[in-house]
Amino acid sequence: MASSAPHGSSGALPPEPGGSGRAAGQEEKEKGEAAPARLKEAAGASLASLCLGPPGGRLLECLLLNYRLRLGLARGRAAAAAEGSGAAEGPLRCCGCRRFLGEPVTVPCGHTYCRRCLRRELRARCRRCRARLVPGAPARPSVVLSQLAEKWFPAECERARAGSRLEELLAQGRFREALGAAGQALRADSSNLMLRIYRAESYAGLQEYKTAIEDLNFVISKMPSWPEVYFRKGKVLHDSGFVGDALQLFLQCLALDEDFLPAKLEVERTLCDVLSPEKLGESLKESAWNSPHIRNKPFILGSEVAESQCNLQLCPEQSLGGSEVLEPVSGSLNRAQSAHALNSPKDLAKEDVLKRVSSEPLLSGQEKGALLKRKLSFSEQDTVVSEDGRNKHKKQGESTKRDTTLAYGTIPGNLIDVSDFECSLCMRLFFEPVTTPCGHTFCKGCLERCLDHAPQCPLCKESLKEYLASRRYCITELLEELIMKYLSDELYERKRIHAEETAEHSNLTKNVPMFVCTMAYPTVPCPLHVFEPRYRLMIRRSMETGTKQFGMCISDSQNGFADYGCMLQIRNVHFLPDGRSVVDTVGGKRFRVLRRGMKDGYCTADIEYLEDVKVVDEKELKKLRELHNFVYNQACNWFQNLRNKFRTQILQHFGPMPDREENIQAMPNGPAWCWWLLAVLPVDPRYQLSVLSMMSLKDRLIKIQHILTYFSRDQSK
Repeated sequence: MASSAPHGSSGALPPEPGGSGRAAGQEEKEKGEAAPARLKEAAGASLASLCLGPPGGRLLECLLLNYRLRLGLARGRAAAAAEGSGAAEGPLRCCGCRRFLGEPVTVPCGHTYCRRCLRRELRARCRRCRARLVPGAPARPSVVLSQLAEKWFPAECERARAGSRLEELLAQGRFREALGAAGQALRADSSNLMLRIYRAESYAGLQEYKTAIEDLNFVISKMPSWPEVYFRKGKVLHDSGFVGDALQLFLQCLALDEDFLPAKLEVERTLCDVLSPEKLGESLKESAWNSPHIRNKPFILGSEVAESQCNLQLCPEQSLGGSEVLEPVSGSLNRAQSAHALNSPKDLAKEDVLKRVSSEPLLSGQEKGALLKRKLSFSEQDTVVSEDGRNKHKKQGESTKRDTTLAYGTIPGNLIDVSDFECSLCMRLFFEPVTTPCGHTFCKGCLERCLDHAPQCPLCKESLKEYLASRRYCITELLEELIMKYLSDELYERKRIHAEETAEHSNLTKNVPMFVCTMAYPTVPCPLHVFEPRYRLMIRRSMETGTKQFGMCISDSQNGFADYGCMLQIRNVHFLPDGRSVVDTVGGKRFRVLRRGMKDGYCTADIEYLEDVKVVDEKELKKLRELHNFVYNQACNWFQNLRNKFRTQILQHFGPMPDREENIQAMPNGPAWCWWLLAVLPVDPRYQLSVLSMMSLKDRLIKIQHILTYFSRDQSK
C-alpha cells in the first residue's frame, strides 16, 4: 500500500554552470606558456614541504604537463584515445588496453574492459567517460558478452585464458614456471604481444633485466602508443636501480594515459625518494630553491637527464645475456655525475650501447613527431626480438611484417543470432541493456520492475542492495553498439513497439494510471510515500513518459475506486536506498471516471475533466461575490481561532492559506483557498468527495459555509 507522507520542502537541483567561452586549444596553449613557471613554483613548494610528508599532486601535474609539451602531446586522454598501430580491430575490444576483450567486465558507468585491466588495478578512471572506478571492486565477467566472445572468437578467448594462467603464476612469484609457460605459448603464438609482456615480467622476477628490456622494446616497436608497456619497462629499470630513467618512462606512460593509476603511484614514490631531505641535504629545510642541489640546475624534467642519457649502461667486459644484473651507472636522477665523466669517450661508447638496449624515450626537437607517427626507433638500426627474447638486427629499409594483427574483425552471418541478444525476463530483444555487478544483463525497464519487488538479481539471486541504492542503471554501451550494428532491423522494430507502449502510457484521457489512496484537491500539495511495487512502476512510467501526472482517487468498496478524483502533478521524486520513494505532488484538474481498467497491477481509467460553470448574469455574479467574500472571512476567523498546535501542523503540511482572488471565475476550478480549506477541514472523505464533484462555485461555497458554521459552534463551546 502507498500512503500519504508528511510534507517537506524539496529544493530544485542547482542549474549546471555555463561552459567557458574559450576553446580547449587556447586553454591548453595558455597552460603550456605558463608551464615552466608553474613547474618551478610547484617544485619549490613540494621540496619545501618534503620535511612534512610526501610530495603533493601539483608537482606531478606540472611535471606531466611539461613532459607532454616536450613530446608534442596536447593532452594525455587525447593521445590515449588515438588508435595505435597494433590495436585490436574487432567488435569486442577493451576500452582500456584496446585489445581483445578477454573476460569482459562491464563497470558501473556502462563501459566494458577486459578483466585483466581491472584486476591489476591499471585504471583510476574510465577511459571513455572519466567516471571514477572503485579500486578492488569485484570484477564479474558479463555473461552475455562472454558467451558472444566464446561463440565468435574461441581462439582469442583461449589466448586470454592463457594470459590469466600466467598472471596467477607471476602473482605467486613462480617466475621460472611463468617463463617456461610464456616461452612455450610464444612458440605456438608468436604474434601475442601480451605473452611477451608476461615473459618480460618473468625475466624481471628472475633479475634478468636486460632480456626483459629487449622483450619490452619489441612490444614498444609494435605498439608505441600502449601506455602499459612503458610502465612495465619503467618497473624493470626501477628494480635494476635506474630510478631517474624509470621516472621518465612512468611519465611517458602518463603522457599517453593520465589515469594510469600504478604509474601515478610510482611517480609519487620516485619523487619522494629522489627529492627527500636525506638526498638533498639538511639545507632544504632552510630554503628549497637556495639549495645547491637545485639552484644551479634547470628543473624541467629532461634538461638535466638529457646531459646523461645512460639508462642501462653496461661495462664492456660484461655479457648482455643470462642472469647477470645490469650495473647502474651514476648519472641518473638518483646519482651525481661529473662533467668529465659525461664527456669521456668511454662513457659515450657506453651511451651508444644503451640506445640499442633501452629505447631511450626522451626525444630531441627533431624527433618530437616520432611518437605522433606511432613509430619509435631504437637506433640507426631497428631491433627484432626473437621468440627466446634475444635481439637481432636487420638492415635499414628492410620491412618487418607486423604480427599484431588479430585474427578477428568480421563475424560470419551464420553466427549472428537474435536469441543471443534477448532479455531473459521479457524474452524480447534487449532495449537499453543494463549489466548488474554480478554480470547478468537485462532490459533497463525489466530490471527496474524486478528491483521493485526484491533487491536481488532475478537470475542468480545475489543481493543488489548497493546497486539499487546508487540507482546508476547505465546502459551497456558495447552491447547496444553490437545490436545496432548486427541487428538493426530487429532493433528498429523493438524501438517501434516501445514507442507505442510509451504513447499509450502518455495518454491523459485513456487508460490514465490511478493511485487509489487519499483525497487530493486542485492547487493543494499532496506528498506521497510510495513503497508498493505496482505504484513504483506507475510513478516511474509517469516520469519516463514526461507527463509526470497520474490520477488520485479514494477507494470504493463496490467499484474499487471513487467516481471522481483529481490529477496530481509530480514536482519531485526522492528515491530512498531500498527503492521506496517520497513523491512531492500538487493537485491539478478534477475528473470524472468513465471506464475502469487494470495495467500491470495498478488501476487505470478513461476520464473526462471537470470545470466550473461560469455565471454570466451580472446580478447573479454580484450575489456570488458577496457570498464568496462572506465565506472567505468566515474561513479566516475559523483558522485564526484554532489552537496554536493545530494551526502549526496545518501550516507545516499544507502551507499558508491562499489569498482572496479578485476574479473568482478566472480559474476552471474556482478560487484556490476553497480547496485549501476543504483539505484542512476534518470532514468525512465522502462529504469532501461530494464537494469535489460540484461544478457550481455557488453550491461549493454554500457547502463550505455549512461546514464552517458547524465547527464555529464547537469552537465557541
